[in-house]
Formats: sequence, structure tokens, C-alpha cells
Amino acid sequence: MNTAQTFLAAGEAGEHRTLIITLFSVFVAATLVITVWAGRQTKDAADFYAGGRQFTGFQNGLAVSGDYMSAASFLGIAGAIALFGYDGFLYSIGFLVAWLVALLLVAEPLRNSGRYTMGDVLAYRMRQRPVRTAAGTSTIVVSIFYLLAQMAGAGVLVSLLLGITSDSGKIGIVALVGVLMIVYVTIGGMKGTTWVQMVKAVLLIAGALLLTFLVLLKFDFNISDLLGSAADNSGKGAAFLEPGLKYGATGTTKLDFISLGIALVLGTAGLPHILIRFYTVPTAKAARKSVLWAIGLIGAFYLMTLALGFGAAALIEPDEITSSNKAGNTAAPLLALHLGGVDSTWGAILLATISAVAFATILAVVAGLTLASSSSFAHDIYANVIKRGTATEKQEISAARYATVGIGAVSILLGALARDLNVAGLVALAFAVAASANLPTILYSLFWKRFTTAGALWSIYGGLVTAVGLVLFSPVVSGKPSSMFPDVDFHWFPLENPGIISIPVGFLLGWLGTVLSKEEPDTAKYAELEVRSMTGTGAH
Repeated sequence: MNTAQTFLAAGEAGEHRTLIITLFSVFVAATLVITVWAGRQTKDAADFYAGGRQFTGFQNGLAVSGDYMSAASFLGIAGAIALFGYDGFLYSIGFLVAWLVALLLVAEPLRNSGRYTMGDVLAYRMRQRPVRTAAGTSTIVVSIFYLLAQMAGAGVLVSLLLGITSDSGKIGIVALVGVLMIVYVTIGGMKGTTWVQMVKAVLLIAGALLLTFLVLLKFDFNISDLLGSAADNSGKGAAFLEPGLKYGATGTTKLDFISLGIALVLGTAGLPHILIRFYTVPTAKAARKSVLWAIGLIGAFYLMTLALGFGAAALIEPDEITSSNKAGNTAAPLLALHLGGVDSTWGAILLATISAVAFATILAVVAGLTLASSSSFAHDIYANVIKRGTATEKQEISAARYATVGIGAVSILLGALARDLNVAGLVALAFAVAASANLPTILYSLFWKRFTTAGALWSIYGGLVTAVGLVLFSPVVSGKPSSMFPDVDFHWFPLENPGIISIPVGFLLGWLGTVLSKEEPDTAKYAELEVRSMTGTGAH
């Protein structure tokens, strides 16, 4: 039994668990109050889908950072650094650099060109029904991949704190998160989700700042001592601070890292729950400002993950981290416990506070993801494909709420299967799928005059099928002790991240589908889209 488990199983466990449950309940209750308040102000589709376009650049930047700094950032990256040192931090670099792509290529044109969803932009100069169907399908698949990570993080986190070791107990926690997610979206819509994300971003940055300060204080603000202690305690020596511990052992792992890096850098600009955030601001200028604020906040946070990860490596035995969760997802909460004192009330308070913040992080991100996928189903598939544009706003919103329940159920089922996988790795898969299916189609739609409906369909479905297919036959799903199904082996694709193959395939198929198509591109519509995307003329 490790230190944390001993602590939580000790005679004071009842007191500690009461404190933990109380703090969790306070966070959940506060977010539910915000959601209900915002829900009462949701009057029409613009409020439900885009928050009435009333948020400022700073507010949206805070919400974007709250949406982006997920369980992967707080739990997964801290765990990856604690176990793999330098190579674990490579996730942070990829996540941050990705924002430059979003800022330079996507944020402003997307805000000007669309209304509520990514499908609005893709279908603007194409045949509406097939393109919106493809965009909706892709949005839902990407969102579910991302949701898996949040569900896995929630299961691990609450299981640690409440001493739940049974599989049925962990699945119950995943189900609880799914139910809360459904409540947030169906009641609050975009307004409620945005305010929850803003509050969560402040709490997460404050929590990370507190842990960073305590770690540095522990080592007298001497970063060299911190890194040296981390290397010594890891059992890997100097190799812990050098490239190659996770990705450099063989040619395959090096290629896997390149694939991961490509997916992380390009994936953000294709993530549906990030893209719809640009519709919540009144102008393109505010969209740019929100991205700049997000870059600053996210950059500061990812710098702090260095202290969290290396602090955990220095202060906690590797066996304790892996015995609590083999993927390292509990490193940050365990660090809080050790900094406060394993046998002390302060340790219990710090552990409970940081874990409650992490749980709030998960709730906010799953709400944003579910809103993106349910909005795409209601607006793209239900209103424009099934109802052929005849649906009322009330019918659209009802469809979005029903879709939320369905997507929540699927996420609970898949999240239960993925509960033991590293959450940062799961999010990286979502980035790969987004960069393979969505990004090529968005860029072609905005910047290539010849692009046609056939090209859009080839790009979305081709990138989607390639990315998801390679993941299904990769070590993520089978063939390794850390796989989703460790007892079977049907993998033939050697890499854990498919981006190096699936992203070029997405771009290639978009080009190939266009040049082989006999369809004539609508140049007048493209000219209109070009002016609109660059100037904002006619934007909603």
C-alpha cells in the first residue's frame, strides 16, 4: 500500500474523506448555481450556441484557456513529467505552440465566416446536406475522443480520494461525471458553460501557482536542486533530464514522437470545442484578443507544469505514483499531499483542494466538449440535413439537448473502458483526429478557390477513417500492458499516435477529391466568403 493509500485508509480517513467530499460538493454546487443562473438568461439559439455573442476578448480568452487546460494538462502532463522527465514536458510544448496556428490561420476568418458551428464555414460554398453531415460526424467523433480523457481523469482522481479500488466503483464515478455534464449543457448552454470555464480557469491557475510556489519553497527556489533531486529520486539519473527516456529508445519511438508533435501543433486549430468559442465574441478583433489572452494564460500554466511534474518526481517515489495509477495521472494530487504533510490535516486540505480544482477542470471541459458535439448535431445534422432548414430555434435547441444525453451515454461507456490510460495520451489522439479530418477541410475552404464538395467529403471522411482506424489497430487499444484491452493483441500499426500518416492523408484526399471531381467550384461564393472572412462584412 503506498503512502497516499495508507493516509486515506488511516484512522483519520473518515475526517479526511468528509473534508474531501465537502470541498467537492462546494465546487459542484457553485458550478450548478452558475449554470442555472445562465440557463435562465438563455432565450434563443444565439444564446444557447454562442452565449449571445456578449463576451469580451478577455472573458473569452479566460474561457478558452479553461476549455483547453483539461485533465490532460493538469493530471496527464504532470504525471508524464514525473515518470519520464524531459520527454513528458514535450506534451506542454506541443499544446502551447499549437495556438500560433490557431491565431494566424483560423481564429479571425472562422469568427467572420460562421454562425454557430464549424459546419457553417465548411458548407458555405458547398452542397449543404453532405458537407454538414460530414462536419457533424467529425465533430462528434473528435469530441468523444477528447471526452474519454476527461472521464478517465475523473475516475482516477475520485477513486484515489475516496479509496475506491473496484472497477464498478470507478465506472460509477465516470457515470456521475457524465450525468453532471449532461445537466450543465442542457440547462446552461453556452452561457453557463462559458462562465463555468472562466471560474475553473481562475481556480486551476491559482491551484497550480500555489503548488509551484510550495515546490520551489521546498528547494529554496533553487531550480537546479529541484531537477537534481528529481533525477536522483526517479532512479534513472541524468537520463531523466535528457531526451529519449520515453521516445528515444528505438526508431519507432522517435517516429512516434514526431507523429505526436505534428498532431499537437496542428490539432488545436481543428478542435470543435475550441473553434465554437470564437463565435461567443461580438467582433473578429475580440476573437484575436481572446486568442492572445489564451496564449498568455496557457503559456504561464504550462511553465508551472514543469514544477508540478519535477516536484512530484523529486518528492514521491516512482512506485507510489504508478501503484496509485500506472499512467501517472495522480502525480499532481499526490504532490499536494506530500507538500502539505502526509500525516497532517494540512496535507488533507491541500490534497482535497487541488483534487477538487482538478475535478472542476474536468467538469468544465466535458461541458464544452458536449456542447460542441450536441450543437453540431442539432444545427448541422438535425436542422439543415434532416429538417432541410425548416426547424424552428426551439426545435433546434430541443434536439441539442436530446443529443447531449446520447453523447453523454456514449462517453460514459467508452470512458469506463479507457479509465486506466494516460489522459494526456488520449487527448493527443483527439488532436490527431481533429488535425486529420477538420483542419485540412477548414484551410481548403477558406483559402483554396477550386475546393469542391467532393474534396470536402474526401478530406473529412478520409482523414477521420484513417486516424480512427490506425488508433484501433495501434498499441493504444491492444498489445501492451498499458493498452485499453491489455489481454488481447490485434495491433499492427506500431505508433501510438497516427498523426504522421493520417494528417497528410487528410490533406491529400482533400486535394485529390477536388481535382478528380467534375463539379465546378462556386467562384462567386468563394469571393463572397473571402471578403467576409477577411473583413467581417456580413458576419453575425
